[in-house]
Amino acid sequence: MDVSLDLADIQGNILAAYGKMGFPKGRVILLNVSDAQAGRNLVETLRRRVTSALPWPSSKRAPMPGQVMAVRPAVTVNLAFTFRGLLALEVPIRTLRGMPDEFIDGMAARADILCDNFPRRIVDSWDPVWLDGKKPDRRVHIAVTLNAAMDPATGEPVPELEQLCQEIVGMCGLGGVSILEGHRGADARWQEMSARLGRQPDGRFAPLPAEHFGFVDAIGDPVFEGQMAPSDCRERSKGQGKLQPDGTWAPLATGEFLLGWPDESQEIAGAAMPLDFSRNGTFMAVRKLHQNVSAWRRCIAAQAERYAAVMDVPREQAGEILAAKIAGRWRDGVPLIAAPTFEAWQAFRDRRDAAEKAGDVATLDALRRALVDFTFGKDSVGAACPFGAHIRRANTRDMLDPLLSTGDADRLTGSVLNNRRRILRRGLPYGEAPEQGDDSDEHGIVLMVKCASLFRQFEFVQQQWMQYGLDFNAGNDTCPIVGNHFEENKFVIPADPASGKPPFFVANMPQFVETRGGEYFFVPSLTALRMIGQGLVDPT
Repeated sequence: MDVSLDLADIQGNILAAYGKMGFPKGRVILLNVSDAQAGRNLVETLRRRVTSALPWPSSKRAPMPGQVMAVRPAVTVNLAFTFRGLLALEVPIRTLRGMPDEFIDGMAARADILCDNFPRRIVDSWDPVWLDGKKPDRRVHIAVTLNAAMDPATGEPVPELEQLCQEIVGMCGLGGVSILEGHRGADARWQEMSARLGRQPDGRFAPLPAEHFGFVDAIGDPVFEGQMAPSDCRERSKGQGKLQPDGTWAPLATGEFLLGWPDESQEIAGAAMPLDFSRNGTFMAVRKLHQNVSAWRRCIAAQAERYAAVMDVPREQAGEILAAKIAGRWRDGVPLIAAPTFEAWQAFRDRRDAAEKAGDVATLDALRRALVDFTFGKDSVGAACPFGAHIRRANTRDMLDPLLSTGDADRLTGSVLNNRRRILRRGLPYGEAPEQGDDSDEHGIVLMVKCASLFRQFEFVQQQWMQYGLDFNAGNDTCPIVGNHFEENKFVIPADPASGKPPFFVANMPQFVETRGGEYFFVPSLTALRMIGQGLVDPT
């Protein structure tokens, strides 16, 4: 039975990735509440401007039956709260005691679980704004997330973004609420975010869908029941939902991403009371991830020399192949499963270019689906996509099916072991990576993970799949991109057994990604925001 969500009650940044919807600029403002009533007044004021999940008119997606449409804003507004923030706003203890342990602890307290104390301890590497939790007036209580449209003539955000920020500054000037400073960057009052930009032939700016290492990003986000119109949901679940034993795809259960709904175990997880306080909300892990782009480029260049010699491929192809093997995708997002060789990748691109030139919509749609609609089952030795590649770790698909190796198609379980580990990825890059030089400048990604269970979903993927390799027959080896790279770490690229060539070992990898800050937040529904803002949370 199709799930019908109350989209007007759900914050829009849960269901939608604003960066891909015409909002390539953004800011994160962190607030501290010293007076509960002043804090509630600010929440109540901003609540009226919070962007819900109601859709805007679009030619690309069918509306829900009888769906009310929202007016597209110039700047989206969304609110989230730490555990200490809810406490500062005087949400009742009987409500707060229903919150999960990891949310109560906060991200900094779980740095060892998340493997964040490497290559330096967080006290030496995180932005100061995330580290002063022991001082009551420096604790992060509220996160205001703003996503803005861009002026293509200048590449700057629309003026409404700065206007709204100044309004928030003014609200905080009334007392009882303060903006926490301590972000590294151009303005210490907030974390700037921006998609990477490119120039079009007419000189105007356009956002690029790639992160600083050069890979097209945010391709395979999960699709769950109620997220969109049923017809769209069924179609887009192919490769982005759950793989069933018969080889078909279906949307994931709503409760994996929204509280108060049945999850993949067909249960509604326990939550803070009253039920209306939790229902249609979710949890969010905000991570500021610094990318060592120069180190990445140097490593790929050096290893490509060896790879070309060992694997007997042209040097001009070796760097692209090596980067694709590490990520599991070519730089334009084409998965190695769909194009396992450099020649196959070029053929894929040629076919796409021809379809674009001819206006062949059907072929373009099929090629776009190929970016997400694939499995790992037939690549049993990792000859196409290495077992430890980033995309295999982030979304194992059917790879961990315990019966896959038996070849008994009637007993396969599909992606059942992966379905409870999926996460929604939101956020934007920040800063500009230098073409040359070191990595001391500010550049990386502000990652915002949304899920119903931070422990079961986000923390499991981070600790067990990104920072450990046993599930991928890789021992202690970590993810080659976002993992911690200790001296003995390596990344193994298997060779096709029929080629007679040896596997290739990528060793001595520098640290490519470092955590520079973060926190756990509760993203309430619009109903719960009203409760918080008006001080009407009743847990009885």
